[in-house]
Amino acid sequence: MDQFQDFVKERLGNRPLTALSHADIREYLGFMLRYGYDRRSAARKLSAVKSFYKFLRREGSITVNPTREVKSPKLDKKLPGFLTQFQAAQAMEVPGDDEAALRNRAIMELLYGSGLRVAELVGIDLRDIDWQNEVIRVLGKGGRERLAPLGRMARAALKAYLDQRKHRGAQAVLLNLHGRRLTTRSVRRIVDRQLRRIAEVSRTNPHVLRHSFATHLLERGADLRAVQELLGHASLSTTQHYTHVTIDRLKEVYRKAHPRSGE
Repeated sequence: MDQFQDFVKERLGNRPLTALSHADIREYLGFMLRYGYDRRSAARKLSAVKSFYKFLRREGSITVNPTREVKSPKLDKKLPGFLTQFQAAQAMEVPGDDEAALRNRAIMELLYGSGLRVAELVGIDLRDIDWQNEVIRVLGKGGRERLAPLGRMARAALKAYLDQRKHRGAQAVLLNLHGRRLTTRSVRRIVDRQLRRIAEVSRTNPHVLRHSFATHLLERGADLRAVQELLGHASLSTTQHYTHVTIDRLKEVYRKAHPRSGE
């Protein structure tokens, strides 16, 4: 609020805060965006001003809230980090050959190889796996069902785990040591531990593997609509964020590698 008060003093003739208009608040927002604040910072500062005026309105100090119709700047959706293709290959190398290690390898392969959300992963039952057609039926956001691909490496890892699994009668695919369905929290802990082994990985949550799945598909020429279907996105605009990521990476490669890039 200190910055807002300074703005009012210097730009608006130090008028009383209770006398400011909708146009004055919009001018403050424009000032911030013009003079170096990114959209996220400007939105945060505007939110503080909005809270202040809501308080004044509740107290009866003003009859009209001048911030009510002032919209915050649109924020770019930020995706979690993703792995390089080399890092992804390293992440799949889970040491050990006991049941827990085989299960953890299957988890990593399914998250990266099939692009699953954690909740989708832990919800898989044996009846959901179509080995012949190499797909898995999963229940995504909003109760939307889709078929996720079961690639060669994920298929091999999953089969190796199921062949050695002690609790044969369980319908859930991924089990803890007591034979109960694995929780999303447990999967996050397993993935975090595995990704911490990889050099220069900034994020270690399971969604990194899903984002890597999509990014690597697009880098290798996959169609955006196909990637949308594979991810289970209701809107293509959600999937389009990955194109910005891949374009930025291609530009960086070009700048570093091409003799006429200007670097």
